[in-house]
Amino acid sequence: MLGVMVEALIQATGVRVSYGQHEAVRGIDLTVYDGEIVAVLGTNGAGKTTLLECLEGLRAPTSGDIRLLGHDPFVHRAETRPAMGIMLQEGGFAGDLTVRETAQLWRAVNTGAGDVDAALEEMGLDHRAAVPVKQLSGGERRRLDVVLAALKRPRILFLDEPTTGLDPESRADAWAVIGSLRAAGATIVLTTHYLEEAERLADRIVILHEGVIAAAGTVAEVVARERASIRFRCPTSAILPPLRGEVRRAAVSPNQSVVEESPAGEDTVVVRTDAPQQDLLSVLLWAEEHGIDLADLRATPATLEDIFAAVVSSARSRAEAEAEAEAS
Repeated sequence: MLGVMVEALIQATGVRVSYGQHEAVRGIDLTVYDGEIVAVLGTNGAGKTTLLECLEGLRAPTSGDIRLLGHDPFVHRAETRPAMGIMLQEGGFAGDLTVRETAQLWRAVNTGAGDVDAALEEMGLDHRAAVPVKQLSGGERRRLDVVLAALKRPRILFLDEPTTGLDPESRADAWAVIGSLRAAGATIVLTTHYLEEAERLADRIVILHEGVIAAAGTVAEVVARERASIRFRCPTSAILPPLRGEVRRAAVSPNQSVVEESPAGEDTVVVRTDAPQQDLLSVLLWAEEHGIDLADLRATPATLEDIFAAVVSSARSRAEAEAEAEAS
């Protein structure tokens, strides 16, 4: 609604975290607003978990400032911890306690926690309530992690890789629980390796790479950074040069339309374009003129997978250029 101010519940400014000579987080600014879901994505070692631990108050940043509900979450734990639910990458369960006993114990130390049996049923663990935790599968333990993090219906919920190890049905159940928590007013920050999960759940995504934010915004905003693609199969040896010229002549943004070379042994042609409608027409007219059948023809917008590939490729190119500069 226009004119309505939305409260910033989390504000991180210039956050850096170093482990000896290694700087895992290198100057991150992040704001999370009341009622939204923010998904933090990134390559392995990008700094996702380290950043989350700082936001949760589990570690102090080396430098920079973090405010959660207006307080430093590391220094003012008494003011911030009651409002938080935290799901770590691995939960430290007592293996001999049953699933229900574990949840009841957690409920006893959290003021305002909800009904244990209802929460277990919501995550599909009700039939395992009397089973010792040590007998659960990895996926079932992950579901129990979700139950415990969400049991007190926190205002701010941190989920670190919430659906790792879950089968598709259990993942869908977890998504439903996360959606219901947001509908009930929770603000959620989650890390994930699953691009579909981010697209399905998040209002905004943040992509980290090598300790910095490489891209951020809504899914649509982030995806708009990359060109759409037109893909088809046909013998490439003869068609690439004339097709490249045809696309360039007809494209709305000729300098932004690229016909990619196919890897050796493959017959797939990819046109990267900022003007997919115009370039698709160019490809179809060219194929008709030359009597060529284009198999598996697809025209698609960019995906988060494309964005990830572009982020990694850009970083690799930058590292290679720096290495060359040092060598010279």
